[in-house]
Amino acid sequence: MLFFDVLEGFAPPKAEEERIFWFLSSRICNLLKGLTMNSRAVQAALLAISFMWLAGVCQATEGEPPTGREIMQWVNDRDEGDYETSEMEMVLIDKSGKTRTRKMTNMRRDKGEDRESLLFFTSPADVKNTGFLSYDYIDADRDDDQWLYLPALKKTKRIAGGDKGGSFMGSDFSYSDMSKPALDRYQYTLMKEAEVDGIEMWQVEAIPNEKEQKQTGYTKIINFVRKDNHVLARAVIFVKKGKRLKYMNVDKLELIDGIWVATEISMTTKRGKKTMHKTKLRNSNVKFGQPLSEGTFTVRRLEKGL
Repeated sequence: MLFFDVLEGFAPPKAEEERIFWFLSSRICNLLKGLTMNSRAVQAALLAISFMWLAGVCQATEGEPPTGREIMQWVNDRDEGDYETSEMEMVLIDKSGKTRTRKMTNMRRDKGEDRESLLFFTSPADVKNTGFLSYDYIDADRDDDQWLYLPALKKTKRIAGGDKGGSFMGSDFSYSDMSKPALDRYQYTLMKEAEVDGIEMWQVEAIPNEKEQKQTGYTKIINFVRKDNHVLARAVIFVKKGKRLKYMNVDKLELIDGIWVATEISMTTKRGKKTMHKTKLRNSNVKFGQPLSEGTFTVRRLEKGL
């Protein structure tokens, strides 16, 4: 019995991919039956070709691409280390190219699926001891908690939801950018696969829900996620106010203690083709597994300073 005779004995599968397999298999059978095959060698050759061809068809119907949500879940679940301390440098660049540099000390730890972080400015003098405390919650129904301590006024300001789209300390990063977004506040769509600077990436569109739009001021985000390590390598952010675009880019990525760390990030604000402002963040002396207690991430510690 030949291969095509065996195939005729099967009922067509129900799954869509298997229907395609059945249709193409049947076409091969008909083609083979139309040939005069007096040679066993010819039969064997055609049988081998049939197997190889159908194997290719099977492979083509398998391996469905991931959804946009699945990709962003991988980004969210990526190991970013824990109990982290680092030194940071923020460079503010205005439209004329003039720069201002600020230095910071940063601390971060995970609390279950949530995240706590504390940041202090160490220079220059006009921002020294300014502190920022953030609690990021995975629950989409719960707003992140953020506080900014202003030493000149000896006052702690709680960042309200409506203020999270505002500039963080004069930079191109907003208060919402300083938190890890809750996935369930966005609808994700895989747009396409792309190669950027020789690196394979997924291009994922993210549309925030109404509440997130009001808080962030963003109407859409186009994310570029690396396939090899699930790092969010760049993003184009559509800002409703002023019809501006913000471009986030990971300029330098380093492997530290087995963890991929973005040690240089830039955020550029544009209106049309005109650059309005740019911010560069540099991360150095990154250490994981540091002794950070729960008491570190409190308003009291924020007001106490380093």
